[in-house]
Amino acid sequence: MSLGANERAVLVGRNGAGKSTLMKVIAGRIDPDEGEVWRQPGTRAVYLSQEPDLSGFDTLIDFAVQDLPAISADDKHIAEAELMALGLDPEADPAKLSGGQKRRAALARAFAADPDILLLDEPTNHLDIPAIEQLESRLQGFRGALLIVSHDRRFLEKISTSCYWLRQGTVRRFHQGYAQFDDWANEVEAEEEKALDRLNTQLKAEQRWLERGVTARRKRNMGRLRKVMDMRAERSQRKTSLNEIRATSEMTLETAEGSGKRVIEARNISKVFTTPAGDLPVVQELSIRIQRGDRLGIVGPNGAGKSTLIKLLLGELEPDTGSVKLGTNLEIAYLDQNRAKLDPKDTLWQALAPEGGDQIVVRGTPRHVASYAQDFLFKSEQLRQPVSALSGGERNRLLLAIALAKPSNLLVLDEPTNDLDMETLELLEDMLAEYDGTLILVSHDRAFLDGVVTSCLSPVGNGKWLETPGGYVDAVRQLKEIRGANVEKTGSSKNKTSEKPTNKSQNKLSFKDKHRLEEIDKLMPKLQGKIANLEAELADPELFSRDSSRFSAVSKELEDAREELENVEMEWLELEEKREALET
Repeated sequence: MSLGANERAVLVGRNGAGKSTLMKVIAGRIDPDEGEVWRQPGTRAVYLSQEPDLSGFDTLIDFAVQDLPAISADDKHIAEAELMALGLDPEADPAKLSGGQKRRAALARAFAADPDILLLDEPTNHLDIPAIEQLESRLQGFRGALLIVSHDRRFLEKISTSCYWLRQGTVRRFHQGYAQFDDWANEVEAEEEKALDRLNTQLKAEQRWLERGVTARRKRNMGRLRKVMDMRAERSQRKTSLNEIRATSEMTLETAEGSGKRVIEARNISKVFTTPAGDLPVVQELSIRIQRGDRLGIVGPNGAGKSTLIKLLLGELEPDTGSVKLGTNLEIAYLDQNRAKLDPKDTLWQALAPEGGDQIVVRGTPRHVASYAQDFLFKSEQLRQPVSALSGGERNRLLLAIALAKPSNLLVLDEPTNDLDMETLELLEDMLAEYDGTLILVSHDRAFLDGVVTSCLSPVGNGKWLETPGGYVDAVRQLKEIRGANVEKTGSSKNKTSEKPTNKSQNKLSFKDKHRLEEIDKLMPKLQGKIANLEAELADPELFSRDSSRFSAVSKELEDAREELENVEMEWLELEEKREALET
């Protein structure tokens, strides 16, 4: 492969295909076993690794000047300017930085060096959307050559002018940007399918000849035998590759028994954290209703409080004011951002089957651990490796495997796309599209959000959040319109001298509706308790044989109670919507 001056290329390939290794070879970090790497004399290349190492540096400025050709006072000012442009204090302690801050520090170091070739391995990981858009703008103005590995499709579409596809140890080049890559890759795979069919036909003919026997004395027959063996090896390699491409299609989610219509109801919740600089409002007077089947995306910059908001909605964190009610029959699967559920000392086998044995219950059906692991592209020899030996993408795939094995009707994913390769990312998107439970998703991947969610919850300042229908692109457009309307409203209000007094009684529910709402609030817990008792009675395995008539009566009573609860919940929702409409 060759990388030309001013080329903006993307390197695409599955996790484990060797993208990072190839970039290190190009950067001169490691030597190839065979072949040559030629660079234009005087060319300087800077490589930003997937996991930047800031250890051993007292301050950020000490780290940021490491790739400068000469560390003079002027050069140091350049590094300081790059750090501050990315919102970082040059004198900050690197040991106290978050993942996103470490990523920005590594980018500042790379830009300060002003290299001829910039090699970026997953530069958008842990960055929020504003930071990603800032990086896009900076790279579009970069004068040197770029080679980028990233799972962020929208980012690649905006940056790239060419693509390199690393697959089966071979690099193929596509002379267009990533926006057209999928169509080209599909054509390549279709041609490989045809080639495999032709090889199978040829192999069958050679197999028939082989079955008639081989005369060892005839050299050409031995040569023909070797050819058959080579063809078998080629066929096996191609078939294995094609199977790996399809492997992640096995990823499916089992939906647990349906939850109630109301999944989460938050009323006027607020949460304020006290810091040395003063009170920091994370959530202020938020009211939101999440119903069965909703797909809510929570977006916003790092530090906006997205993870805190999830904990509030799930009842893991108590709000300072307001209340959160969870619906009935909830089965929650939660994939957290920090991968805290993985013990680095465990093997993959132990992580998938923590209770021991060689079976794992997946979607209610026992599966062999090795077979289930293959669905997520893990080879059998990896099962005895410790979790600490996995790459970032492999750890994320393992967490997905654990989360997706559990039946659920509420799936909560906090940054699930970090480090995933394109195939896994697209198949995860397809799987979520078919999931008929309720989804809460936190992500900075704009294309992923647009392909999955039906509404977005975005911060608008001072702890306030706003829900908008549609995906991320829709949210950006609507937020701009709302801000524009607010500016016009503020300007016009200054010209008003008086307003008609409002009748407060018109902004409230009628006495009858208010009374009914209070009745429903008391009735729902009773119905939920009744359902729980009936389910417990039916759980007795001896009930049917002991008293079949009682079994039938309890079953009918349980069905009626569930139907009544669903009707009551729908009535509650209608009254709440009516109340909110009157108050706004």
